[in-house]
Amino acid sequence: MAHWFHRNPLKATAPVSFNYYGVAGSPAANKICNDLRMTRARLLEMFTDVTCTPEIMKNATDAYFSLLQGFIVSLDGTTQENKMRFMQNFKWTDTLQGNSPSAQQDAVFELVSMAFNVAIWYTKFASRLEVHIPRLITPAEKGRDLEPRVLDTYLIQCQAEAQEVTIARAIELKHNATLIAALAFETAIFYQKADHTLNTLEPECSSKWRKYLQLKQHFYMAYAFCYHGQTLLASDKCGEAIRSLQEAEKCYSRAEALCKEYRQTKGPGTTAKPSEQLFFLKLGGLIKNTLEKCQRENGFIYFHKVPAEAPQLELKASYGLAEPIAFELPALSEQCTPEVYATFDLTKGAKNDKAKAKEEEVRPVKEPDLKPQKDTGCVVS
Repeated sequence: MAHWFHRNPLKATAPVSFNYYGVAGSPAANKICNDLRMTRARLLEMFTDVTCTPEIMKNATDAYFSLLQGFIVSLDGTTQENKMRFMQNFKWTDTLQGNSPSAQQDAVFELVSMAFNVAIWYTKFASRLEVHIPRLITPAEKGRDLEPRVLDTYLIQCQAEAQEVTIARAIELKHNATLIAALAFETAIFYQKADHTLNTLEPECSSKWRKYLQLKQHFYMAYAFCYHGQTLLASDKCGEAIRSLQEAEKCYSRAEALCKEYRQTKGPGTTAKPSEQLFFLKLGGLIKNTLEKCQRENGFIYFHKVPAEAPQLELKASYGLAEPIAFELPALSEQCTPEVYATFDLTKGAKNDKAKAKEEEVRPVKEPDLKPQKDTGCVVS
């Protein structure tokens, strides 16, 4: 089955009971613990539910985060840390590190880890979680999901992929070649930047991802040179148009080679098959046909010399660039009041072994195998 986008696996996590025997000293406190357990389990179910919509995901996320914030923000009117923040141990895997989990006894770690998974689900909204990272007591280890290089790469990739949709739409609506070339060029730069962000990460966990970023970079550079060639031809610069299309042909061939390298490279995540998509295949034919047209016209009409050097692309899109959408946490749950907060008694927690974190196995997330929609040649999702 052909897929267009590379996707690293969702993070996996151990179950959390929130059973604070003795610590929760009132019915209202016990209800918060029970609701935390249920809303967390519900949210985790949504990650693999094929019927889940963005609206359902938002409601599930808000339900859990509104309660979880009751263990993070100060509720007693002081500037001290919430006394419940370090009560529970949380385990999460990382998208590039296989099934080896990291653990922190910190509700902020749970917040940013769960938000990361929600961001992966939404894909283009990955910028939402960075503001909370500096609050972590334990810094992220190299190569972990909350480490700056990994976070930045996800963000840049999401912007690039969102922009791919704009390019496909521009082609479908037959916008002018200058705009399409500029959008493609800036998208290629996004992929190049994402690849460079990973260049100091260990190859065993980043090589496959980098191959994907590189093939997308060369693919969109091929698009940029192809449509730039059309613009040059329309301006009666046939020799320069031929050179631009020759460069498009070169970039396209490199993208084809990288597709093979990507499929053969071992690493985390699903293996996309962009070279089997009509959107990819149509570009090869477009480059070939446009180049042949330019060469014919140059032989009959223009007689221009073909430059030795490819044109320097300095293209800026006037509109159509994708921008991240800001994310805000939901309001604190009405259940989390100072009065209820005061009934949590941490001095009683140590007296009961059941309050201690139970060692739970972290099992990989079994993601649904979604069937691609009809391939029109321009729809890339």
